[in-house]
Order: sequence, then structure tokens, then C-alpha cells
Amino acid sequence: MSAFEQLPLPLDRSAASETLAMFSDGLEEPGPVAALLVRDAFNELRAATPAEIIAAARRAMARRVRRGIAMDSPRAVREFLTMKLGTLEHETFSVLLLDTRHRLIDYVELFRGTIDKASVHPREVVKLALSRNAAAMVLAHPHPSGAADPSQADELITRRLKEALALVDVRLLDHIIVAGGDAISFADRGLL
Repeated sequence: MSAFEQLPLPLDRSAASETLAMFSDGLEEPGPVAALLVRDAFNELRAATPAEIIAAARRAMARRVRRGIAMDSPRAVREFLTMKLGTLEHETFSVLLLDTRHRLIDYVELFRGTIDKASVHPREVVKLALSRNAAAMVLAHPHPSGAADPSQADELITRRLKEALALVDVRLLDHIIVAGGDAISFADRGLL
């Protein structure tokens, strides 16, 4: 991906080249730019704020992950969930609903909680899976504390959901816990 495609807002190539030259500090060849650039309300270039960069990354990820895209790569699933959940300051319980070929049907934030817990109701998870005709599911939630290790409560609800979903022939593929930029997988740890 080129530097021009990574910018959160449109920027023409000539303006970007001029700006890259400004940041090169007199070096023969411009080095990497320390900041992403955006156009403000007056059509002038300025450095993007961290919030603008994160918002742009979320928009880009949302465009990449759309209905029908194959979610058969654990890396792609983790990247998507890290972008969606990594900066949340509260717990939320989310699901990726997948068809028989593990293509995305929908991403749903099903339950919202407080800074350290969210109530999860297996009945509602099963009801959602049936209403969307899902064949498989990936569970996810953030740990705003920054500790990615699963708690006993996380392990218990995962077992309960796996059993409940199995009764209606929906496979639970994974449960991902996101803590900032880290994401751990129950499947990778042998907890499923």
C-alpha cells in the first residue's frame, strides 16, 4: 500500500510530494514521514491526530471486511477484531456470524458492559445465530484493563456457548480476547 492510500483523507500526489520533501530535513531522498497528513476545513495540510488515524483505520478495515468475505484466516480475524475492539474502554461481547464456507454474514456487538464485565446470555447468542442462518461463529470481547489472559468467567461462558450452539448445529470456531493491540485465541490455546 502506498503512502497516498494510507492517508485518512484525500490528498493529491503533488501536494504529498511537496510535503514529503518538507519533512525530509534536507536529506537527498525524503525519508519516512513522521505523521500522516489530512486536509483541514480550509483545504490546508496538517498532521492527523491519533483519533483521526484510528478512525481512518477502522473505516479501512470495515471496507475490507464486508458481507461475503472469507474469514478463514485467523490473522485476518484478529486484525479485524483488534481494530474494532482494541481501543474500547468498556467490555462488549461481539460475534462474527459465518456461513458454511466461513464467509462473513455479519459482525454484531451483542452485549455492552462496564469497564470489567459484560453479561452474556447464551439464549440471545443462539437466537441471533439462528435468525442470521449462521453455520459458524467467532466470539470476541475486549479486556480494557490491557490483560489479554482469559478469566475463569471467560472460559466458563465459552464452554456454555459452545454447548448451546452445538445443539443447533452452529460451530464455535474461536473466542478472541482483545487487549489493546494484542489478541489471544482460545482455539490457539486449546481452550475450545
